[in-house]
Amino acid sequence: MPDPVAWTMIESGWKVFDAEGEEIGTVDEVTGDENVDIFDGLAIKQGILSKDHYVPSENVAQIVEGEVHLSL
Repeated sequence: MPDPVAWTMIESGWKVFDAEGEEIGTVDEVTGDENVDIFDGLAIKQGILSKDHYVPSENVAQIVEGEVHLSL
């Protein structure tokens, strides 16, 4: 697996995986304050017609280049 990266590197369109390794959607938006290094969470798009789902930062287990892995 690639090396972990900081939350500030996350970009829209990155793949999001659940705790079992299943792809569940893509990053639509990252919320936080880069100036004080506070990561609040992610808005995840699960389909073209679906509403975004918010995932708090405490449910993010690992971030690697192009992928966000959740603890859920």
